[in-house]
Amino acid sequence: MEATSISVEFFPPKDQAGEDRLWHATKQLQPLHLNSVSVTYGAGGSTRDRTVRITKEITERTGIATVAHLTCVGSTQEELRSTLTQYKQADIKSILALRGDPSGGPSSPWVSTAGGLDHADQLVSLARDFGGFEIGVAAFPDGHPASGGNFERDIDVLLRKEDLGATFATTQFFFNAQSWIDLVERLKKRGSHMPVIAGVLPITNVKQLIRMAELGGTPIPQEMQARFSTIADDPDAVRKVGVEIATKLCEELLNAKVPGLHFYTMNSAAATMEIATNLKLVKHE
Repeated sequence: MEATSISVEFFPPKDQAGEDRLWHATKQLQPLHLNSVSVTYGAGGSTRDRTVRITKEITERTGIATVAHLTCVGSTQEELRSTLTQYKQADIKSILALRGDPSGGPSSPWVSTAGGLDHADQLVSLARDFGGFEIGVAAFPDGHPASGGNFERDIDVLLRKEDLGATFATTQFFFNAQSWIDLVERLKKRGSHMPVIAGVLPITNVKQLIRMAELGGTPIPQEMQARFSTIADDPDAVRKVGVEIATKLCEELLNAKVPGLHFYTMNSAAATMEIATNLKLVKHE
Protein backbone atom coordinates (compact mmCIF):
# COMPACT_ATOMS: atom_id res chain seq x y z
CA MET A 1 0.00 0.00 0.00
CA GLU A 2 1.35 3.42 -0.95
CA ALA A 3 2.11 5.84 1.85
CA THR A 4 -0.04 8.95 2.19
CA SER A 5 1.62 11.91 0.50
CA ILE A 6 2.20 15.05 2.53
CA SER A 7 2.30 18.45 0.86
CA VAL A 8 1.97 22.10 1.83
CA GLU A 9 0.94 25.33 0.14
CA PHE A 10 2.61 28.73 0.27
CA PHE A 11 1.65 32.05 -1.29
CA PRO A 12 4.26 34.38 -2.84
CA PRO A 13 5.39 36.88 -0.18
CA LYS A 14 4.88 40.58 -0.83
CA ASP A 15 8.20 41.80 0.57
CA GLN A 16 11.59 40.66 1.83
CA ALA A 17 10.33 40.17 5.39
CA GLY A 18 7.60 37.90 4.08
CA GLU A 19 10.10 36.00 1.97
CA ASP A 20 12.33 35.51 5.01
CA ARG A 21 9.32 34.05 6.88
CA LEU A 22 8.61 31.70 3.99
CA TRP A 23 12.16 30.33 3.94
CA HIS A 24 12.07 29.96 7.71
CA ALA A 25 8.80 27.99 7.41
CA THR A 26 10.31 25.83 4.66
CA LYS A 27 13.23 24.97 6.94
CA GLN A 28 10.92 24.18 9.86
CA LEU A 29 8.92 21.77 7.68
CA GLN A 30 11.97 19.73 6.62
CA PRO A 31 11.33 16.92 9.17
CA LEU A 32 8.08 16.16 7.30
CA HIS A 33 10.03 15.04 4.19
CA LEU A 34 7.35 16.63 2.03
CA ASN A 35 6.31 15.02 -1.24
CA SER A 36 5.61 18.41 -2.79
CA VAL A 37 5.13 22.12 -2.17
CA SER A 38 2.63 24.25 -4.09
CA VAL A 39 2.83 27.99 -4.66
CA THR A 40 -0.27 30.03 -5.40
CA TYR A 41 -0.66 32.31 -8.38
CA GLY A 42 -2.26 35.75 -8.11
CA ALA A 43 -5.15 36.96 -10.24
CA GLY A 44 -4.29 38.85 -13.37
CA GLY A 45 -0.61 37.97 -13.13
CA SER A 46 -0.28 39.99 -9.93
CA THR A 47 2.21 37.51 -8.46
CA ARG A 48 3.15 35.53 -11.58
CA ASP A 49 6.82 36.47 -11.63
CA ARG A 50 7.19 35.89 -7.90
CA THR A 51 5.34 32.56 -8.16
CA VAL A 52 7.76 31.36 -10.86
CA ARG A 53 10.81 32.54 -8.92
CA ILE A 54 9.71 31.21 -5.52
CA THR A 55 8.61 27.88 -6.97
CA LYS A 56 11.95 27.48 -8.74
CA GLU A 57 13.93 28.48 -5.64
CA ILE A 58 12.08 26.02 -3.39
CA THR A 59 13.18 23.14 -5.58
CA GLU A 60 16.73 24.49 -5.89
CA ARG A 61 17.09 24.99 -2.14
CA THR A 62 15.30 21.89 -0.88
CA GLY A 63 15.04 19.38 -3.73
CA ILE A 64 11.31 19.07 -2.98
CA ALA A 65 9.04 18.76 -6.01
CA THR A 66 6.93 21.87 -6.58
CA VAL A 67 3.44 22.44 -7.95
CA ALA A 68 2.86 25.88 -9.47
CA HIS A 69 -0.61 27.39 -9.72
CA LEU A 70 -1.97 28.73 -12.99
CA THR A 71 -5.29 30.58 -13.36
CA CYS A 72 -7.45 31.94 -16.16
CA VAL A 73 -8.10 35.28 -14.45
CA GLY A 74 -6.91 38.32 -16.35
CA SER A 75 -4.67 36.42 -18.78
CA THR A 76 -4.78 35.82 -22.52
CA GLN A 77 -3.96 32.37 -23.88
CA GLU A 78 -0.66 33.79 -25.13
CA GLU A 79 0.18 34.99 -21.63
CA LEU A 80 -0.76 31.61 -20.16
CA ARG A 81 1.54 29.84 -22.62
CA SER A 82 4.29 32.30 -21.69
CA THR A 83 3.85 31.39 -18.03
CA LEU A 84 3.96 27.68 -18.87
CA THR A 85 7.19 28.33 -20.79
CA GLN A 86 8.67 30.00 -17.71
CA TYR A 87 7.58 27.06 -15.55
CA LYS A 88 9.16 24.59 -17.96
CA GLN A 89 12.40 26.61 -18.07
CA ALA A 90 12.38 26.56 -14.26
CA ASP A 91 12.13 22.74 -14.42
CA ILE A 92 8.72 22.73 -12.75
CA LYS A 93 6.99 19.44 -13.51
CA SER A 94 3.49 19.93 -12.06
CA ILE A 95 0.86 22.65 -12.21
CA LEU A 96 -2.52 23.18 -10.59
CA ALA A 97 -4.90 24.42 -13.30
CA LEU A 98 -7.57 26.69 -11.82
CA ARG A 99 -10.16 29.04 -13.22
CA GLY A 100 -9.27 31.42 -10.41
CA ASP A 101 -11.57 33.69 -8.46
CA PRO A 102 -13.03 37.00 -9.64
CA SER A 103 -11.86 39.95 -7.57
CA GLY A 104 -15.04 39.78 -5.47
CA GLY A 105 -14.56 36.12 -4.58
CA PRO A 106 -15.64 32.71 -5.96
CA SER A 107 -19.37 33.51 -5.96
CA SER A 108 -18.98 36.86 -7.79
CA PRO A 109 -19.84 37.13 -11.51
CA TRP A 110 -17.09 35.88 -13.81
CA VAL A 111 -15.43 38.55 -15.98
CA SER A 112 -13.98 37.26 -19.25
CA THR A 113 -10.61 38.38 -20.59
CA ALA A 114 -10.38 39.04 -24.33
CA GLY A 115 -8.30 36.26 -25.85
CA GLY A 116 -8.36 34.33 -22.59
CA LEU A 117 -10.13 31.31 -21.12
CA ASP A 118 -13.31 31.10 -19.03
CA HIS A 119 -13.10 27.65 -17.44
CA ALA A 120 -10.47 25.46 -15.83
CA ASP A 121 -11.18 22.58 -18.23
CA GLN A 122 -9.98 24.86 -21.05
CA LEU A 123 -6.83 25.55 -19.06
CA VAL A 124 -6.29 21.80 -18.57
CA SER A 125 -6.54 21.36 -22.36
CA LEU A 126 -4.11 24.22 -22.98
CA ALA A 127 -1.57 22.78 -20.53
CA ARG A 128 -2.01 19.27 -21.93
CA ASP A 129 -1.41 20.49 -25.47
CA PHE A 130 1.59 22.52 -24.29
CA GLY A 131 3.02 19.29 -22.88
CA GLY A 132 5.53 18.35 -20.20
CA PHE A 133 3.43 18.83 -17.07
CA GLU A 134 1.48 16.70 -14.64
CA ILE A 135 -1.80 18.59 -14.31
CA GLY A 136 -3.80 18.90 -11.11
CA VAL A 137 -7.20 20.53 -10.57
CA ALA A 138 -9.31 21.76 -7.66
CA ALA A 139 -12.12 19.81 -6.00
CA PHE A 140 -14.78 21.02 -3.56
CA PRO A 141 -16.02 18.50 -0.94
CA ASP A 142 -18.69 20.98 0.19
CA GLY A 143 -19.62 21.94 -3.38
CA HIS A 144 -18.29 24.70 -5.60
CA PRO A 145 -19.72 28.11 -4.60
CA ALA A 146 -21.03 28.62 -8.15
CA SER A 147 -22.79 25.24 -8.31
CA GLY A 148 -25.67 26.18 -6.04
CA GLY A 149 -25.60 22.84 -4.24
CA ASN A 150 -25.62 20.80 -7.47
CA PHE A 151 -22.99 18.21 -6.52
CA GLU A 152 -23.55 16.15 -9.67
CA ARG A 153 -22.53 19.18 -11.70
CA ASP A 154 -19.29 19.32 -9.72
CA ILE A 155 -18.69 15.64 -10.44
CA ASP A 156 -19.36 16.21 -14.15
CA VAL A 157 -16.81 19.02 -14.19
CA LEU A 158 -14.14 16.94 -12.44
CA LEU A 159 -14.70 14.00 -14.77
CA ARG A 160 -14.37 16.28 -17.80
CA LYS A 161 -11.07 17.65 -16.46
CA GLU A 162 -9.84 14.09 -15.92
CA ASP A 163 -10.83 13.16 -19.48
CA LEU A 164 -8.91 16.18 -20.76
CA GLY A 165 -5.70 15.26 -18.98
CA ALA A 166 -5.87 16.05 -15.25
CA THR A 167 -4.20 13.33 -13.17
CA PHE A 168 -4.92 14.48 -9.61
CA ALA A 169 -7.18 16.81 -7.65
CA THR A 170 -6.56 18.80 -4.50
CA THR A 171 -9.54 19.94 -2.47
CA GLN A 172 -10.54 23.25 -1.00
CA PHE A 173 -10.29 23.04 2.79
CA PHE A 174 -13.24 21.46 4.61
CA PHE A 175 -14.09 20.32 8.13
CA ASN A 176 -16.19 17.17 7.73
CA ALA A 177 -14.34 14.03 6.66
CA GLN A 178 -17.58 12.53 5.34
CA SER A 179 -17.72 15.31 2.72
CA TRP A 180 -14.41 14.08 1.27
CA ILE A 181 -15.52 10.43 1.48
CA ASP A 182 -18.79 11.21 -0.34
CA LEU A 183 -16.96 13.14 -3.08
CA VAL A 184 -14.51 10.30 -3.68
CA GLU A 185 -17.26 7.67 -3.71
CA ARG A 186 -19.29 9.68 -6.25
CA LEU A 187 -16.26 10.04 -8.50
CA LYS A 188 -15.41 6.33 -8.30
CA LYS A 189 -19.00 5.34 -9.14
CA ARG A 190 -18.69 7.43 -12.30
CA GLY A 191 -15.46 5.68 -13.32
CA SER A 192 -12.85 8.15 -12.06
CA HIS A 193 -9.33 6.98 -11.25
CA MET A 194 -8.08 10.41 -10.17
CA PRO A 195 -6.64 10.60 -6.63
CA VAL A 196 -8.27 13.33 -4.54
CA ILE A 197 -5.83 14.91 -2.10
CA ALA A 198 -7.47 16.46 0.96
CA GLY A 199 -6.79 20.13 1.65
CA VAL A 200 -6.49 20.89 5.37
CA LEU A 201 -6.49 24.37 6.94
CA PRO A 202 -4.78 24.63 10.35
CA ILE A 203 -6.88 27.35 12.01
CA THR A 204 -4.78 30.00 13.74
CA ASN A 205 -6.92 33.11 13.27
CA VAL A 206 -10.72 33.21 13.60
CA LYS A 207 -11.28 36.31 11.45
CA GLN A 208 -9.10 34.79 8.74
CA LEU A 209 -11.06 31.52 8.97
CA ILE A 210 -14.42 33.30 8.57
CA ARG A 211 -13.18 35.34 5.62
CA MET A 212 -11.69 32.34 3.82
CA ALA A 213 -14.75 30.18 4.51
CA GLU A 214 -17.07 32.86 3.12
CA LEU A 215 -14.93 33.31 0.00
CA GLY A 216 -14.70 29.57 -0.66
CA GLY A 217 -18.24 28.67 0.35
CA THR A 218 -17.00 26.31 3.07
CA PRO A 219 -19.50 25.78 5.91
CA ILE A 220 -18.10 26.07 9.42
CA PRO A 221 -19.81 23.52 11.70
CA GLN A 222 -21.82 25.12 14.51
CA GLU A 223 -19.83 23.25 17.14
CA MET A 224 -16.63 24.78 15.74
CA GLN A 225 -18.15 28.24 15.67
CA ALA A 226 -19.20 27.89 19.28
CA ARG A 227 -15.73 26.76 20.39
CA PHE A 228 -13.97 29.61 18.61
CA SER A 229 -16.46 32.31 19.62
CA THR A 230 -15.28 32.24 23.23
CA ILE A 231 -11.53 32.31 22.45
CA ALA A 232 -11.36 34.41 19.26
CA ASP A 233 -9.15 37.04 20.89
CA ASP A 234 -6.70 34.52 22.39
CA PRO A 235 -4.25 33.48 19.62
CA ASP A 236 -2.67 30.67 21.63
CA ALA A 237 -6.05 29.17 22.50
CA VAL A 238 -7.23 29.49 18.89
CA ARG A 239 -4.17 27.69 17.59
CA LYS A 240 -4.50 24.93 20.19
CA VAL A 241 -8.13 24.28 19.26
CA GLY A 242 -7.32 24.63 15.55
CA VAL A 243 -4.59 22.00 15.81
CA GLU A 244 -6.93 19.70 17.74
CA ILE A 245 -9.68 20.03 15.10
CA ALA A 246 -7.28 19.49 12.18
CA THR A 247 -5.63 16.51 13.88
CA LYS A 248 -9.02 14.80 14.36
CA LEU A 249 -10.00 15.51 10.74
CA CYS A 250 -6.71 14.11 9.46
CA GLU A 251 -7.08 10.98 11.60
CA GLU A 252 -10.51 10.35 10.08
CA LEU A 253 -9.17 10.96 6.57
CA LEU A 254 -6.21 8.63 7.11
CA ASN A 255 -8.61 5.94 8.34
CA ALA A 256 -10.57 6.50 5.11
CA LYS A 257 -7.35 5.86 3.10
CA VAL A 258 -6.88 9.41 1.85
CA PRO A 259 -4.07 9.40 -0.76
CA GLY A 260 -2.63 12.69 0.43
CA LEU A 261 -2.89 15.50 2.98
CA HIS A 262 -2.25 19.04 1.72
CA PHE A 263 -1.82 21.72 4.39
CA TYR A 264 -2.70 25.35 3.70
CA THR A 265 0.10 26.83 5.81
CA MET A 266 -0.51 30.58 5.28
CA ASN A 267 3.32 30.68 5.14
CA SER A 268 3.71 29.52 8.73
CA ALA A 269 4.95 26.08 9.76
CA ALA A 270 4.18 25.85 13.47
CA ALA A 271 0.56 24.63 13.42
CA THR A 272 1.19 22.22 10.53
CA MET A 273 4.16 20.71 12.38
CA GLU A 274 2.07 20.30 15.55
CA ILE A 275 -0.61 18.46 13.58
CA ALA A 276 1.97 16.29 11.82
CA THR A 277 3.61 15.45 15.14
CA ASN A 278 0.23 14.45 16.60
CA LEU A 279 -0.29 12.18 13.58
CA LYS A 280 3.24 10.73 13.95
CA LEU A 281 4.12 11.93 10.45
CA VAL A 282 7.35 13.63 11.48
CA LYS A 283 10.29 11.51 10.35
CA HIS A 284 13.39 11.85 12.47
CA GLU A 285 16.71 10.98 10.86
